[in-house]
Amino acid sequence: MAGERDLRKLLGSMRPHLDPGRFVYAVVDGGVPEGVRPVVTVAEEEGLTLVVRQEDADAAGLEYSYVAGRITLRVHSALEAVGLTAAVAQALAEAGLSCNVVAGFHHDHLFVPYERAAEAVGLLERLAARYV
Repeated sequence: MAGERDLRKLLGSMRPHLDPGRFVYAVVDGGVPEGVRPVVTVAEEEGLTLVVRQEDADAAGLEYSYVAGRITLRVHSALEAVGLTAAVAQALAEAGLSCNVVAGFHHDHLFVPYERAAEAVGLLERLAARYV
């Protein structure tokens, strides 16, 4: 099943959704600790980066400093699509919001500062409205 490639359609139908909970980034040596269910993993030379729910990190004693809200763009974007990440990042950057983007096969997921996550959703909804 191919995803959408047309930027205007992607923006107009992204339907940002704020997932419940707080998410944190942690780095571990070796594998994922028992009891921790990451939503994202990235293998780097310095260690394995995990994005996990804050309560999982706390229970496992993982160190972290960034607490994020997770926004899922519910449009099925093609991995070859051009411009969606740039448009979203620009809209958030203009509001002074940091954004860490992770692309899954079906959706893009944005990790933004937790205390401003609802504001970020509103900005993205306004961006989408311009393309409907």
